[in-house]
Amino acid sequence: MIIALSTLVFLGLLVVGLDVGFSMIVAALLGMLLHPAGGIDPAIVPLTLISAIDSEALVAIPLFVLAGEIMNHGGLTRRLIDWSMAMVGHLRGALSQAAMTTNLVMAGISGSAVSDATATGAILIPAMKDEGYKPGYAAAVIAAGAMLGPIIPPSIPMLVYAIMANLSIGRLFLAGVVPGLLLFAGFVMVCAVVARRRGYQARERTAWRQRLQATRSASWALLIPVLIVLGIRSGLVTETEAAGVICVYALLVGVFIYRDLRPRELGSVFFGAARTSAVIVFLLAAAGPFSWLMSESHIATRIAEGIMGLSSSPLVVLMVVNVLLFIVGMVFEPLPALVIFVPTLIPIQAQLGIDPIQFATVVVVNLMIGMLHPPVGLLVLITAAIGRCSLWSVAWETLPFLGWSLVVLILISVFPELAVGLPNLVMGKS
Repeated sequence: MIIALSTLVFLGLLVVGLDVGFSMIVAALLGMLLHPAGGIDPAIVPLTLISAIDSEALVAIPLFVLAGEIMNHGGLTRRLIDWSMAMVGHLRGALSQAAMTTNLVMAGISGSAVSDATATGAILIPAMKDEGYKPGYAAAVIAAGAMLGPIIPPSIPMLVYAIMANLSIGRLFLAGVVPGLLLFAGFVMVCAVVARRRGYQARERTAWRQRLQATRSASWALLIPVLIVLGIRSGLVTETEAAGVICVYALLVGVFIYRDLRPRELGSVFFGAARTSAVIVFLLAAAGPFSWLMSESHIATRIAEGIMGLSSSPLVVLMVVNVLLFIVGMVFEPLPALVIFVPTLIPIQAQLGIDPIQFATVVVVNLMIGMLHPPVGLLVLITAAIGRCSLWSVAWETLPFLGWSLVVLILISVFPELAVGLPNLVMGKS
């Protein structure tokens, strides 16, 4: 009863416009004060706020965000876009194909969908509109491409999940590669079909000499995903150390090689990264009291028993979990959803013997899909604002991308090897 009341208060506060983090804290505090076993000491709130983020591994989050900010201001992102145009500009719907390709590479660097959408959208949405693309479609292309960021390693949501579930971060990072590439392949096909139907033209094929020149210009940026994977796989650096190394690398490239990042701009770069990181970490902290209340009320056990009562088949239960998370994604942003619901879902995965890496991949991909559809649809909101177009026009144009995303979600649910095959191949079976 107390959890239902706290949840209603939480949703009500969201409706009136209060921040997600503060809404969770207020709802949890109210639930503690009105607990039927007697008022719980409010000191639990600050204690759980701190304990929720008391993890050394979380240091990687602000570092990856900072790396993305440095790339955007240091000319690395622009050179990646130029390289993508040189590689795929001859395909029908050239700018949409370049947007997808750029976001694929960006996904291997920042791990943040919001950073990728902002960086590529600010350049490519106006360019697509100038070439006759519908504004809603131009924004939808960027939203779909940016969704790859939290799936292909490094991934901030997967980092958070790994910490919460005590899983190998490197193994979970690798689990996102195949699903991410499947999503990318489908998104590229959607762009090609839409371009053919609407008459979006290709550009003249770039000569090989110009492609080599573009590759040489972007080589410093293209090396970053390779350095991350090789560094972690070889054991030279941990995931957190890799994030720090990439920050230093991007800073040196932006200041001394590309010379697009001036020392006087560093203040705004660090401020922007700090602001974004603070939002992410605050959400994780704010979920601490709410998660504690759910745990103390044994709601996780009841939800698990309810889902388990539907079927004893792991696949059927996984599909039920997918439906539940898809609904959750309509209301919650991915990170709050992770910290609130993952503790509830892990016992289900353990009891049914579902591979924890596959389960984690399914959960993360499902919640990322929530960024592509209203009412929350964070990527839809961001790209609609950048493109200065209607939210619903963007939501409508994302439907083909959303449809393919659901196909990939079903595939990784039915075929575990799509998620666990690469981690087992690279790191050995766990």
